Amino acid sequence: MGKYTLIVTEKPDAAQRIAEALDSKGKPKKAEDKTVPYFTANRDKPLVVVPALGHLYTVVHEHGRRNYYPVFNFKWAPRHLAEKGAKQIKTWVEVFSKLAENADGFIDACDYDIEGAIIGYTILKYACDNKENVAKRMKYSTLTKAELEKSYAEQMSHLDFAMIEAGRTRHEVDWLYGVNVSRALTLAANRWSGRYSTLSTGRVQGPTLKFLVARERSIHSFVPTPYWSILAEVEIRGSKYLVDYEKKAMEKKADADAVVEACKGKTGQIEKIEEKTMQVTPPIPFDLGSLQSEAYSLFGYTPSRTGGIAERLYLEALISYPRTSSQKLPPVIDYKGILNGLSREPAYQKLTAELLEKEELKPREGSKEDPAHPAVYPTGNTPGRVLDESERRIWDLVVRRFMAVFGEPGVKQSMKASINVNGHHFYLRGRRILKEGWMHFYKPYLRTEEVSLPPIKEGETVRFENISREDKFTKPPPRYNPSSLLKRMEEEGIGTKATRAEIIETLYSRKYITEERIVVTDLGFDVIEVLRKHAPGVISVKLTRDLEEKMDRIQNNSEKRENILLEAVERLKPVLTEIKQREEIIGEALSNAIKRARMQERIIGECPNCHTGKLMILYSRRTKKRFIGCTNCFKNACKTSFPLPQRGTTKPTGKFCKGCGWPLLFVHLRGKRPWNLCFNPTCPKKEERRQRLEMQNMQQRSTDPNTVQK
Repeated sequence: MGKYTLIVTEKPDAAQRIAEALDSKGKPKKAEDKTVPYFTANRDKPLVVVPALGHLYTVVHEHGRRNYYPVFNFKWAPRHLAEKGAKQIKTWVEVFSKLAENADGFIDACDYDIEGAIIGYTILKYACDNKENVAKRMKYSTLTKAELEKSYAEQMSHLDFAMIEAGRTRHEVDWLYGVNVSRALTLAANRWSGRYSTLSTGRVQGPTLKFLVARERSIHSFVPTPYWSILAEVEIRGSKYLVDYEKKAMEKKADADAVVEACKGKTGQIEKIEEKTMQVTPPIPFDLGSLQSEAYSLFGYTPSRTGGIAERLYLEALISYPRTSSQKLPPVIDYKGILNGLSREPAYQKLTAELLEKEELKPREGSKEDPAHPAVYPTGNTPGRVLDESERRIWDLVVRRFMAVFGEPGVKQSMKASINVNGHHFYLRGRRILKEGWMHFYKPYLRTEEVSLPPIKEGETVRFENISREDKFTKPPPRYNPSSLLKRMEEEGIGTKATRAEIIETLYSRKYITEERIVVTDLGFDVIEVLRKHAPGVISVKLTRDLEEKMDRIQNNSEKRENILLEAVERLKPVLTEIKQREEIIGEALSNAIKRARMQERIIGECPNCHTGKLMILYSRRTKKRFIGCTNCFKNACKTSFPLPQRGTTKPTGKFCKGCGWPLLFVHLRGKRPWNLCFNPTCPKKEERRQRLEMQNMQQRSTDPNTVQK
């Protein structure tokens, strides 16, 4: 092969789509070198399109041991030199270096955002021998053929160095915080206990955990107070309807009883009927955060899962680049072209036809803009394969939101009838949709219900059929879930659209938090307490937000990377000095927290025999085998025990058997599908299963012609 242009892409799927779009015949050739796939294409000149595997390079400690801190000297290096399980990165770097030798042109075609900018820059600089200053840049928001051809034809004459500088700074500052404070905590615990456990925190992780701890403390300290409310039904023309009492909550039980006594079995009169008509404006386009929030609300998908699904749909050219903070849909994306493309899908034919009949297509937009990409939108392409359920749901959600933003405002009507009975006022409420407008397009995902009321008029009487007092208690503030936590991070201005979901997943993996309705573990509490006492700057929301804003200013050329790095080091130095001086105290606190966390992970539930101990996974010192035993066995007060599989992973699920109510265990043996195990030997479901298997065996024997009849 003669000279060619080397095009750097982010992932193999993107490389293939770019090669297919740019090849003059649409049929690039696939090649492979040391298991690394790449594509050769011909356009105005030969092209070699090579994918990365996301980040090939990362920030590492420049030199020195791993068991000390502080460390402020760093460099960029291939990930295989810094991370376990990244051996394949070495091969990828070698192939890029080899293919760069015969190239006379270079193009960065990675995703156009901070992460993509860093991926392309580091490959061009380190693997391709300092080609970052001669490389050109392709900028696109979808992987459709038309946009990729346009991006190639109108490629930028140089890389976006302001974006690269912002990305470098963010990675380097995060490394300085993460490696130093995480290493300080880990070494403190390790030196105290003699056992290694990884503890981590960081510039964004610390403040995020702080939100959760504050909410957990408010829940724990909450003292419920009693109050009383009225539950009432009226009968109108043979049908019953719920009505609301004028006071939602009463502080005295006697007051509630007095209302019930005064209204029970009585007839009330409709005094006033109020009708209101309101316009319901269309929704705004999805940015990544609102897409993640809507998917969690509708389908229960975590932000991380939604981000992964959206990334797959983007790589298959079904939606635009999802990691965007924009709520704008510029006309350049070609609204009609997208709708015409979607009309090939039977489910959207009628809906797209309605929009295409409009004289003008003008979307309702939000206020947020992203200089790199528009809001998330469908490309107009239809799936080339059968999407799985989660992919289909997210694609459908994006498609219907896109159509809805072009819809007309809807119109809703609400009605409130005031009913007087013995001087007490109740309200009968109804609502209905007079005009669907945009809701017609978004109907599967609407969460409003119509409440139809019969024809009524002022002066009419209604009978109170049922009325009672409800005893209630005030409730603590709700727990965060992954979606509401991500929204809080957005509101506070910490983290980025690309990293927030990953931060939440890290908190789970470090066992600082558990459950979908997030509960902070003892370990999470103790880590925040240690940081609060000895390193408050690390968990300061204000300091983190200030740093975020300064890093954003780098992209506008109004701040310098060197100044921010220097500021980060100056902030960290006193923090790390304090931790080093109090290392023994900190190590003891963290070691005890880790020990409690490990113990808690093994607790299954209450002992069904003694009811005072806890069942937990134990290990026999004599046989080295694991089993379930009661904690009272240590006091010789209970001998309850059950056998366990000796291989694979076994851990509590927090769920209970429907057959006997005993706790269930998650069991995963290598090479087999995981299952939930009920360890109750007398569980009725086990007996049912045994009898069912016996019946099946008997039926098989009776129908088997080879069975010898005796």
